[in-house]
Amino acid sequence: MKVEIKVPAMGESISEATVGTLLKESGSKVEVNDEVVELETEKVNQVLYASQAGAINWNVSPGDTVKIGQVIGTIDSEGKPAAEKKEAVQKPKEEPKKEEAKKQEIKKTEEKPAPVAKKTTTPPQKEAKFTRDQFVAEISSDKPQAEKSKPVAPQQPPRKSEDGRETRRKMTKIRQVIARRLVEAQQTAAMLTTFNEIDMSEVMDLREKYKEIFQKKHGVKLGFMSFFVKAAVEALMDFPDFNSYIDGDEIVHRDYFDVGIAVGTDRGLFVPVLHDCDKLSFSGIESAIEAYAKKAREGTLSVNDLQGGGFTITNGGVYGSLLSTPILNPPQPGILGMHKIMKRPVVVKDQIVIRPMMYVALSYDHRLVDGKAAVSFLVKIKDCLEDPARLQLDV
Repeated sequence: MKVEIKVPAMGESISEATVGTLLKESGSKVEVNDEVVELETEKVNQVLYASQAGAINWNVSPGDTVKIGQVIGTIDSEGKPAAEKKEAVQKPKEEPKKEEAKKQEIKKTEEKPAPVAKKTTTPPQKEAKFTRDQFVAEISSDKPQAEKSKPVAPQQPPRKSEDGRETRRKMTKIRQVIARRLVEAQQTAAMLTTFNEIDMSEVMDLREKYKEIFQKKHGVKLGFMSFFVKAAVEALMDFPDFNSYIDGDEIVHRDYFDVGIAVGTDRGLFVPVLHDCDKLSFSGIESAIEAYAKKAREGTLSVNDLQGGGFTITNGGVYGSLLSTPILNPPQPGILGMHKIMKRPVVVKDQIVIRPMMYVALSYDHRLVDGKAAVSFLVKIKDCLEDPARLQLDV
């Protein structure tokens, strides 16, 4: 029985994908749940799995653009892999050879072989065809399979210039979309950035005091991101325009709190979304972030992991960034940039002291959010993190 391999629906805004890597060659045998092909979409790479065991055949090649719902191959549960087919075709060749050899032996004992007999005693070449059916079977199975199973790189290799001083490589689908969306964000939104600095002493002391107990109880490390997510939710509650988006001439407000966490990988920037963050505990946030980071590194993020999101947090500090202006993730009206924590001299109660300080940047869409609200939003986050007890007391 043959089953079709179709391009599945992969999100509302995705209508096509690019065939990345054929993980199983055409004509090979697959088992249920084997990974068979990787599709590149404008948001994430999606791996498809075998729905039944059998011989797989493709009608696409790496680099092809395919539509949602398009049939890109089949799995035949009664079919045999190409190697087995070839063996089956070649086996009948042995019988005629044996029969012919016996006849020649008899002829040799009875009479001197004629010149024609000399030709018939010569074993047929390996690629010779004995019957029409065998010929048709071989050209319809082995040769196309061999042609289809030739490895084709999902991307063209880098090309060197004539003088050897430059190389060119094709942009991946994801990189093309990232580039397009970042340019669109700057061209369509009235983007502005406001800055502040946060004294991280209280958060660092709290983290140092409870990190071992926290990890032992919840099985996950207590990081800084959970504090920032909690602080962002508090600010979103106080300034609802940051949890809204523009649709035509209307402002649509979200009554839920889904926060995207930017994750950088070798394959590009991904923003998996933590849903209903107002209902998540610190351990719930840290566990979700750790799971998403692992999936991003392994390339197993699904489209559902990236859907939605009303506000984004990005941490350039892990790479050593001291200050930056993050770009919006449309249609979201705001993105918070975290940076490197550095000890700096600051004035506290008229005394110069050394404190671990972090610069934070809030980029926002000025079409939706006024400057006063943006500055107050960032101050709210600063207050929550400099006095983290506020996060628990809801003040």
